[in-house]
Amino acid sequence: MILGKRAAGNSAAGGLVGLLALGLLLASASGPAKAQDAPPEAQPAVSAPTTDPATAPSSESTAPAKAAETDAAGTDPDATAPTTSATTKPPAKPSGPLVVVSWGGAYSQSQEEAIYRPFTRSTGIDVSRKVYAGGLDVIRAQLASGEGAWDVVDVEPADAQDGCDEGLFQELSVVLPAAPDGTAATADFLPGTLQPCAVGSLAWSMVLAYAAGPESARADDAVPASLQDFFDLDRFPGKRGLRRTPMANLEWALLADGAAPAEVYDLLRTEAGIARAFAKLDTIRDDIVWWEDAGEPARLLSDGSVAMTTTFNAPIFAAIAVRQRAIALIWDRQIWDIDLWAVPVSAPNREAALEFIRFATSPGPLARQTRWIPYGPVRLSSAELVGDYVHADIDMAPFLPTTAENLSTALRNDALFWREQGPALVERFNAWLAR
Repeated sequence: MILGKRAAGNSAAGGLVGLLALGLLLASASGPAKAQDAPPEAQPAVSAPTTDPATAPSSESTAPAKAAETDAAGTDPDATAPTTSATTKPPAKPSGPLVVVSWGGAYSQSQEEAIYRPFTRSTGIDVSRKVYAGGLDVIRAQLASGEGAWDVVDVEPADAQDGCDEGLFQELSVVLPAAPDGTAATADFLPGTLQPCAVGSLAWSMVLAYAAGPESARADDAVPASLQDFFDLDRFPGKRGLRRTPMANLEWALLADGAAPAEVYDLLRTEAGIARAFAKLDTIRDDIVWWEDAGEPARLLSDGSVAMTTTFNAPIFAAIAVRQRAIALIWDRQIWDIDLWAVPVSAPNREAALEFIRFATSPGPLARQTRWIPYGPVRLSSAELVGDYVHADIDMAPFLPTTAENLSTALRNDALFWREQGPALVERFNAWLAR
C-alpha cells in the first residue's frame, strides 16, 4: 500500500533533521504506509457503516455483500479467472498455502477482498497473507539459507529493480490476460509498470488539497485548481501545508516554476536546478506549516491551520468519504508511483505464484480493489470497470490517480533517483530549513 509510500506515506518519514532522518527517508522513498491509509474516526460516512474501513473487523469474519465480490462489470470472478492460454492447465495445487507478502492495514484488506478470496475460490489454492515493512533483507536471507518461505511479494519500484539486478526475483515470462476488448496486456498497462521481474498493480500518489467549506469561500468565487495556485499567496492567501521532506516538494517547486515534467529529474541532478527549486520554495517559506504523519493534512485543513496542503491521496480520501470533511482535491501535477508483484527465486510454489500474478493483475480484480482503497489500477481497461466505494455511495473514479483526467498532468516519481540522490538532497533540505 514513493516518496514514502507505505508508512512514510501514512506515518511519514519523520523530521529529517539529521542523518538519522536520512535513513528513514531512504527506507521509505517509494510509497505511503498502507497500515494507516485510513486512520480511525468516530464520524460516520453518508449511507455507510460507522466503522472506518481501516479499522473495520477482519475480512476473515465480515465478508462484504455479494456485490462487493463481483467485478464492476457484474461478472463473478470465479468465472473469469485468467489463464496463460486456452491450452494451459490450472497450476498444480501447492502442498501448503501460497504465501503472499504485502503491507498490512486497509491496503491488505483491499487485497483480501478483491484478490485473495476470489483467487482461492477460482483455483482452490489457499493464500496465507503475511505482512512486512518493505526492503529486500528477508528475501536475501531466504535465498542464502536455501529455505524460501515467500511465494509472492508486493514491492516498490526501487526494490523491484534492485531485487532483479541482484537475482533475488525471478524473471517473469508470465503471459498476462488481455483486456476485455482483446487488447494485448503489454498495450493495456501504463508505461513503465511492466518490469522484467515484476508486474505493476495499483498506483497511489501525492496530491494537493484545500478547505472547501463555506467559511473558505472567496468573494470572487475563485477556487484553487492548479499547482500554480498553491504557490500563489496573493490570489489565494493562507498557510500552506508541506510534508517535511525534500521529496515531492522539490519536484513541485520546479513544476510550479514552469519546468516540464520530463525535465524535472534531470534538473534536480544539477546545481542550477536544485537552486531553482529551493528559490521557488522560498516564495512561500514564511507561510509553510510542516507535517509528518499522513493523517495531519486533513486535520490542518479542518481546523483552519492551512488553506491548502500536500497530502497522500488515500488518507485524505478517508477524511472526505468517511468523515465528511469539507475538503477538495487538486489533481494537477500529482506525483504518483506504483506497487508491483514479484516472485522470489527462492519461492517454493513458483507455478502457483505466477498464476496468482496473472489473476491479481487482470482488469477485473484491479478495478474491484478500488472499492476498498483509492489506489488506481495500472491497466487502462480497468477504468470502465471501476465502481462505487464499498462503504458509501461514492463513485471511486474521480479519486483514483490513474483516472485519465487526473493523470493528464501527472509526474511519475523516480524512486531510483531518490535512492541515488537522496542523501545529498536531504542535507541540502536540512540546511535550507535551518537558515
